[in-house]
Amino acid sequence: MAKKEMEVVKGVDLNRYMGRWYEIASFPSRFQPKNGANTRATYTLREDGTVNVLNETWTDGKRGYIEGSAYKADPNSDEAKLKVKFYVPPFLPIIPVVGDYWVLYLDDDYQYALIGQPSRKYLWILCRQTHLDEEIYNQLVQKAIDEGYDVSKLHKTPQSDPPPSEEEGPKDTKGFWYFKSLLGK
Repeated sequence: MAKKEMEVVKGVDLNRYMGRWYEIASFPSRFQPKNGANTRATYTLREDGTVNVLNETWTDGKRGYIEGSAYKADPNSDEAKLKVKFYVPPFLPIIPVVGDYWVLYLDDDYQYALIGQPSRKYLWILCRQTHLDEEIYNQLVQKAIDEGYDVSKLHKTPQSDPPPSEEEGPKDTKGFWYFKSLLGK
């Protein structure tokens, strides 16, 4: 039986959506470091209306990060369906890798969000704080179930409080798993 089209949030105010989001839980990509912690995303609106995306994660005290850009899949639609484009790091040929970023739920105060993809292979629960109330977490998980996701794959991301600063930890270039997970390989 074909699953119904996912319900996507309409009328997201990108300005309010900008800033830092902590990954509370996700479907781990097999390329993602098993012991990755403090994973977070920081979104910054550019003058041309696209969004700068900075994804960071810490593995064994080392910060891995990758930058890309996001833009509306259909500029004329009010649905929160974005495309996220990353470039493979400089030491490889520059290959843009594009993935889908669908906002499936967002609270009125823009404090927590459920992000999915049309393939339903990836799912993220994001929050402005490093901790999300259990009751809200369960509501988001239920929403994911309603949209046809297999939530048994959902894995909570360890977050330290307070979170690490940008400067903490030596630079790590293992940002590859972000691209590979976006490609859905």
